[in-house]
Parts: sequence; C-alpha cells; structure tokens
Amino acid sequence: MKILISAGPTREKIDIIRFISNRSSGKMGYALAAIAAESDAEVVLVSGPVNLNVSDNVRLIKVESAAEMAKAVYLEAPDADLVIMAAAVADFTPKQVCDHKIKKTSGNLTIDLKPTEDILLNLGKNKPEGQVLVGFAAESENLLANAQDKMQRKNLDWIAANDISKKDRGFASDSNAVTLLSKDGKQIEIAMDSKKNIAKQIIKIISV
Repeated sequence: MKILISAGPTREKIDIIRFISNRSSGKMGYALAAIAAESDAEVVLVSGPVNLNVSDNVRLIKVESAAEMAKAVYLEAPDADLVIMAAAVADFTPKQVCDHKIKKTSGNLTIDLKPTEDILLNLGKNKPEGQVLVGFAAESENLLANAQDKMQRKNLDWIAANDISKKDRGFASDSNAVTLLSKDGKQIEIAMDSKKNIAKQIIKIISV
C-alpha cells in the first residue's frame, strides 16, 4: 500500500528575500505521516518549508512553492492507494518575481497576484479507481457547510474540517479538534487532543 501525504505551507516569492506564506506549521501532516509509517505501507510526505523531523521510513520530498508541490504530488499520486492533502497551499502567487531586493520607497507597493493551481481539485478530477482522497478544510466560519461544499466540488472521499478561529487549536498548535465528513454522509467528531492522537484516529477511520 502506498500513502501520499502533503504537509506544511508554501512560500510564494515576491523578490529574492521576501515571500507570501501562511501560519501552517506542518505538524498535522507530519503526525499523519508518522502514524501511517507504523504500518507496512510505503509513505511519501511532500512537505513545504517547516522545521520538523520525519521518520526514517518516510520518503520526504521537500518543496517550497505551490507549483513545486503540485509537480511532486502529481508525480506520486497516480499509484497511491491513499492521498491525504493536509498542506496549506497558497491560493495566490505573485504574477512577477523580482530578481533583486525591492527597495523601500515613500510610496505604496502594489503586488499583482494570480491564482495558483488547485492541486486538490485536479487530484479529484483524475482520481484512479479505488484511490481514497482526503482533504482538509481550515475554516473561520460556516465550518461544516464550507467543508461539505469543498468535498463535493473536489470529489473527495473524506474531508477533515477544523475551526481556525479558535486560539487553542489548529495552525502552529500541538493540539487540534476536527470533524470528519465522508462523501456517503458520515460525520465523525474527533475531540480536542494532540495532533498525534488526532492523526491516529483519522488514519483508523479512513482506513476502514
């Protein structure tokens, strides 16, 4: 069995030293990879830039931008039995990247952005028969409605919804609480716990 997991943020370059990113720590994705690696499965972790250790029996592919993550994920996904997209991929990237440091001026700086490729949507469109595809929905409002909509639009089998408006969980925290939704109507609440224990429960539920 092959399990593909994505984790962490992406960095979208503005110039040679600046970038656009987000608060994702990668802890949830790395916890999922660690739990998956306790089985006999081949585990591949595609990770944005984070400061975390990975198990020796996990094949780590380091990426930086959304485009790099897309390339790595598309290469590994076709023969994966289970794909869990826990990464917080940037939705937008600068249209142009300056090849030198942009100097500060007295005026405003305007940066034109363009949408990044929707990796999860493309995985859903090209999902092989028998593959289980899992997404994450980090929402600050209308948690379940937004997660349900995302699951349907992107042809997911499961989605893990977590409320990022609460300060005691989610991004950068060691703890989380999620609601798992399935395409066949299941709704499973996973109460506040360490991300390692949350990962154990997610892997157990989606592997049934």
